[in-house]
Amino acid sequence: MSFNTFGRMFRFTTWGESHGLAIGVTVDGCPPAIPLSEGDIQEWLDRRRPGQNRYMSQRREPDRVEILSGVFEGHTTGTPIQLMIRNVDQRPRDYSEIKDKFRPGHADYTYWHKYGLRDYRGGGRASARETASRVAAGGVARAMLRKLAPDIKVVGYLVRIGEHAVNRDNFDLDIVPGNLFWSPDAEIVEVWQDYLAAIRKSGNSVGATIEVRASGVPPGLGAPLYGKLDGDLAAAMMSINAVKAVEIGAGVEAARLRGSDNADEIAAIGTSSVAFSTNNAGGILGGISSGQDVIVRFAVKPASSILIPKKSVTTAGEATTVVTRGRHDPCVGIRAVPVGEAMMTCVLADHFLMHRGQVG
Repeated sequence: MSFNTFGRMFRFTTWGESHGLAIGVTVDGCPPAIPLSEGDIQEWLDRRRPGQNRYMSQRREPDRVEILSGVFEGHTTGTPIQLMIRNVDQRPRDYSEIKDKFRPGHADYTYWHKYGLRDYRGGGRASARETASRVAAGGVARAMLRKLAPDIKVVGYLVRIGEHAVNRDNFDLDIVPGNLFWSPDAEIVEVWQDYLAAIRKSGNSVGATIEVRASGVPPGLGAPLYGKLDGDLAAAMMSINAVKAVEIGAGVEAARLRGSDNADEIAAIGTSSVAFSTNNAGGILGGISSGQDVIVRFAVKPASSILIPKKSVTTAGEATTVVTRGRHDPCVGIRAVPVGEAMMTCVLADHFLMHRGQVG
């Protein structure tokens, strides 16, 4: 049984390994006649691409996407869309020292126990390299929503790196595209720069928290109980490599609130619309979108591939010490921002099609 596919009506299946010949994704369920070109997908891949600055992995991958099927004369045909991204800067030799060792905190140990072997070249499918395929699928989802639901806009941004969080009083979405950290707080950028420079110099890594916001989402997307929009968003974000926690709206902070504080009061505006006083629900009530911004946060753990020696065992059960050389992110959370955007967009595309199929 394979578990490489996500979604119901808008579905994608990723394939490939970190240091194989290529990675890619097959997108199925995209309606026909959607304008789509490689450029529509490439702009999002460029945001996730490694090697753009010293705070990212220095692996030099252009991440050029190729459309192999499903598009004819600039429009989708309604058939499966096959996308491929060639790996051009593989260095499997960087991992030869750990091919028989398990990196603490990594999926090496569990993959080996499940399958009886593992691809030690960067972690194979457990590598964050796989997320480029998700971003490509998200590019298709964005193109679909641009045609069928143009009011929906998805934006992600970092709200925490390690022990340093943004100041919500400085929150400004307009500055997010203009800095290296996708930060909505201009004042935290320099703090993060100095902090990550020290982390990188020490050979260590650090975690991060990403928030993704979708505006213009119409009320009604999602379904009760087993088809909840927030349930699918949580599954989508948790499926991203290194993610260890997901929140919707107020998230875990809701546990500290009283009902009188948590409830988002509703007021009528004219005869055809309403306004909410707050958005503790994160734009989702009973698993169905309310028309408010849909807000999701997820926490990414520190990368397990670090230069600091850590105790472990070999595949033969012998005690050893692991040091991972190669090109790694001091904070994988930076490049997780466009990945979170892609997963949010794919979920919204999926629920949009399901909603249209059920209620017209």
